[in-house]
Amino acid sequence: MIPAGVQVFVALEPVDMRYGFERLSGLIRERVGYEARCGALFAFIGKRRTSIKILFFDGSGLCLFSKRLDRGAFVLPDPPTEGATHVEVDDATLETLLDGIEIAPTSKPRKRAPRRIH
Repeated sequence: MIPAGVQVFVALEPVDMRYGFERLSGLIRERVGYEARCGALFAFIGKRRTSIKILFFDGSGLCLFSKRLDRGAFVLPDPPTEGATHVEVDDATLETLLDGIEIAPTSKPRKRAPRRIH
């Protein structure tokens, strides 16, 4: 799926999933310090962590892939240092990230009757 030897960066701060090629390219310059056309793959998670967008230059143009989970949420990798804006991961970690995780439904807390004060 991912070409061998491609660097993969995951942004640690959520982004607006309405962003397209230009705005995501700007975020790559600001947060990672690379140009979007450098050949690396850049992943961005949405604010609710149910959507992901991946920007990649294939040699002839920019490609933008997106995925939205039906259930669960994407889990971001741990930051390498405090205050980090992105993390570099290997292709196996990216594939695990793209699989998402299924969160088991939790039971709702019981509602308590209001106390009567005499």
